[in-house]
Amino acid sequence: MAQMNIKALLWRGSWIAVLYTTVWASTTMPGASALPPTAAPTTPAQTPPPTTAMSAPIEAPGLLNVVAYGPAVWSGSVPAGDAGFATLKAWGVQTVISVDGAAPDLTRASANGIRYVHLPIGYDGFDDARKLQLVRAVRDLPQPIYIHCHHGKHRSAGAAGTIAVSLGWLTTDAALARMKISGTAPNYTGLYACAASASLLNAATIDQASADFPSVTRPNGLVEAMLAIDDTNDRLVAIERAGWKVPADHTDLVPVAEAAALADHLRLLAASPEIAARPPSFRDLLAKSQSIAQRLEDQLNTVPSGDPARLSADMQALQATCKDCHASARNQRPAPRDVSATSAAANPPPTAP
Repeated sequence: MAQMNIKALLWRGSWIAVLYTTVWASTTMPGASALPPTAAPTTPAQTPPPTTAMSAPIEAPGLLNVVAYGPAVWSGSVPAGDAGFATLKAWGVQTVISVDGAAPDLTRASANGIRYVHLPIGYDGFDDARKLQLVRAVRDLPQPIYIHCHHGKHRSAGAAGTIAVSLGWLTTDAALARMKISGTAPNYTGLYACAASASLLNAATIDQASADFPSVTRPNGLVEAMLAIDDTNDRLVAIERAGWKVPADHTDLVPVAEAAALADHLRLLAASPEIAARPPSFRDLLAKSQSIAQRLEDQLNTVPSGDPARLSADMQALQATCKDCHASARNQRPAPRDVSATSAAANPPPTAP
């Protein structure tokens, strides 16, 4: 796909011009998209944590798709509300590592004596620098450790599998098998590749990663984040033209992964601190955009991969919502401001892996 000129992106009357004004439209809500209801037990103590001997994920109050990747390291969904953190506390979890884009729920974590570390990764995998950060965090921070993305099926499983191989807990084949137990779809090839290419790392290599683990990681700048959203939108347009299938001329595009990335970008932008002061109309429109993007992901996650007419209708609704925001607020747009990562105040002493 041709690389777009940034100046043209900022001034053309399309998606990036729309998102440039829409991102100021939501309150800071941890875990913006609601998890599906669960019929799991209502008391955390009734649900013990999973073990590596289990061949299926478990559900617990406020948690879905929980799978063990080590004796005291679990992968699963974002903790939902008080119930999710109560379950983690009952399991003795000391550290939560989020690889999701949305801002972590630091308030509930702190109230339960749990440390949060935020190291987001993409649906197409992650580089060696992020791998070392994740491996060092799991090696050094207090266990038990819970690793999560949004649904607990893809990114958290890819991260946990890669970490387990890097620390010598699982063989490559065993890690890939556990990712399948988590529900990682075969077309998330980048995540599978991270685990498949992992190998046992020595202490000196792991020590190359910084021990300063951020509690919240934000984009380098809103403009940069919006350009990423624009690129994702372009890829979704190509997928729509192919009937919501993998385009013949872009076989690297995974429809559900691109929709998930869009929903993730919007959740992250909704957590930007600047937008809290914006009018309710902004926040309502961004919340609507988030909801539609999440619906696109959910539809593409079904078997077969959603109804093309319904998917296209949602895509049009998403574009229309953004245009409404742009039309109502183009004269009130504040200048973008960089937001840097926020690190935890202190690091606990290393513990044995």
